[in-house]
Amino acid sequence: MANSVPELSFPVLSVQRGKARPFRGESEPSAIGKFPVAGKVRVHRLGLDGDEQADRTVHGGPDKAIHHYPYDHYDFWRRTIGAHPLLADYGAFGENISTAGLTEDMVCIGDRWRLGSALVEVSQGRQPCWKLDHRFDGAPVNANVVKARRPGWYYRVIKEGEAGAGDVMRLVARPWPEWTVRRVFGLLIAGDHKRDREGLEALGAVAALAEPWRARRAKLLDP
Repeated sequence: MANSVPELSFPVLSVQRGKARPFRGESEPSAIGKFPVAGKVRVHRLGLDGDEQADRTVHGGPDKAIHHYPYDHYDFWRRTIGAHPLLADYGAFGENISTAGLTEDMVCIGDRWRLGSALVEVSQGRQPCWKLDHRFDGAPVNANVVKARRPGWYYRVIKEGEAGAGDVMRLVARPWPEWTVRRVFGLLIAGDHKRDREGLEALGAVAALAEPWRARRAKLLDP
């Protein structure tokens, strides 16, 4: 593990939360619709106060308490799928945290960030599902998330607190600097393991990686 920690800080542009509701005509509810919140929001072990996840079998829980998606990617999506109305505001991808300047190639599994008065730790990247395509009226968002390695990432909450737009996120620990979210997503989701088995094996040393992605790694090692 590395002892030095880069001096990284980024302003929080917006904090979003949402309620479970019927999803675009589907019988299955979803809370992917997230909307900006004014003021501070309580950050607890399972996420933001007032935020919901409809299907707890695949969403939410301690390792997926908070979803962070870079606002930097919105221009990419406008070029890729067009000026969809959802891209006019924060929260288009169901994210809780929006920042500019911080992307998957700069964030590592196990990073600990001060978020307002809370302390959070990067647990895994986001694995896209059909709801993104459906939310964007059938545009090929899922495939392009994988192809472009732009998934966003999840945090677990190490210390509860409060956070809001205007706060500054600061990196306080980086134990696995070689394991960026982009690299791990490439290995486990985007097929890079086919040409980098050594990397897939080495990923086992990253103790902060969320259990579902550890299980996925084991499956890819022994298909």
